Amino acid sequence: MQDNAVPVREGIAIAQRRKLPRDFVWGVSTSSYQIEGATDVDGRGPSVWDAYCKVPGHIANGDTGDVACDHYHRYAEDIALMRRLRVHSYRFSVAWPRILPTGRGTVNEAGLAFYDRLIDGLLAAGIEPWLCLYHWDLPQALQDEGGWLNRDIAGWYADYAMLIAQRYGDRVRRFATFNEPSVFTLFGYGFAWHPPGVVDPVALHRAIHHVNLAHGAGVDVLRAHVRRSSVGTVHNVQPSRPAGTRSAADIDAAKLLDVYWNGAFPEPQLLGRYPAELAKLVEPHVQPGDLDRICRPVDWFGLNHYSPVYAKADAQAPLGFAWADAPADVRRSPIGWQVDPKAFRDTLVDVSRRYHLPVYVTENGAGATETPDSGGEILDHERVDYLRTYISALRDAVAAGADVRGYFVWSLLDNFEWGAGYANRFGLVYVDYPSQRRIPKESAHWYARLIRAEAMQELE
Repeated sequence: MQDNAVPVREGIAIAQRRKLPRDFVWGVSTSSYQIEGATDVDGRGPSVWDAYCKVPGHIANGDTGDVACDHYHRYAEDIALMRRLRVHSYRFSVAWPRILPTGRGTVNEAGLAFYDRLIDGLLAAGIEPWLCLYHWDLPQALQDEGGWLNRDIAGWYADYAMLIAQRYGDRVRRFATFNEPSVFTLFGYGFAWHPPGVVDPVALHRAIHHVNLAHGAGVDVLRAHVRRSSVGTVHNVQPSRPAGTRSAADIDAAKLLDVYWNGAFPEPQLLGRYPAELAKLVEPHVQPGDLDRICRPVDWFGLNHYSPVYAKADAQAPLGFAWADAPADVRRSPIGWQVDPKAFRDTLVDVSRRYHLPVYVTENGAGATETPDSGGEILDHERVDYLRTYISALRDAVAAGADVRGYFVWSLLDNFEWGAGYANRFGLVYVDYPSQRRIPKESAHWYARLIRAEAMQELE
């Protein structure tokens, strides 16, 4: 153990020093494209990520999600891992092109059957499924028809949501309409880092509005077709800070990033309005009644949070700002993301007060580039310390009045991390990609002990 590492038992005691609400949910999260693989198996259609990964230079090392963690074939092994972790819940996403290969029309029964097996396996293991309808893998066939720039996509998404509700609503109660819509819109149309890989502010604002419309339509479908459904959306909310010289221009840049990153989706979805700085830009794409269609009652707020984000002024950038790295003088994780548990605590309090919804932390974790030691173990002390301090910050937020009811680690497995490919590892479980062998890391053992200790506290 490293000299500066907190011993495991002490780490659990520190992370546990303030009680959480009864029935607090402990879980893990993944997403379809990042773990399933089997991209051309059993009738699955191509997604935008399949196409994007094939373009040289888009993904580190030329990686793709073609095989990923082979979860499509190894889901039972992964459920067994979750059972060993003692998690209560598992947040996963359905691959739209796996069940509707062209995005609409003909249904792929083999794809639907895969999620039947996954859901049934989870329930048999005593793990509650949390189903996210969309985690970025849009069917390429719909992209060819304009994708999120085509207003009709709200209806296509509603039909897809209907299929999900009718097939799985007898066993699944918890649904998220989208994961991190701010990321896939801003990175897809503002920075060209994600599909469709363009820089077009007009397209960005159009896509933002159409995603919001799809969310509202999805909520209505789930409400109508799933008894006692519990519906939310997963938003990334992270403080936006000025980088560079921290000049007035950089401060303005950070404020603008905050609008796109933290406001473009929760504000219209939950408050019925776009942020003032965005409203005029989105207005050309808004039709009468749209905000009522978007602002539908939901049951919880899904929060993804890792670190603060940074912006700097750039007069040449189409959006007027550039993305920036965390400053060199702040504490950072092995992959360069700032470690700031106080920002996490403050975000939880702010979100709870602003939106008046129960908050579930649906993603939080630390990335690294790690390999097994000579004994075959992965002693990821930095990740353990990250989880310990962030869970402690969550407790501080609850003590300050935040209504936080659950925490999901990103991620169960090392996986395909988008533009970084397989270089960055976030998993509690190490995946040796050539052999697909799973090796629980020290953080997995720590998390399992924490969950067990929490259960023992509830019995006292």
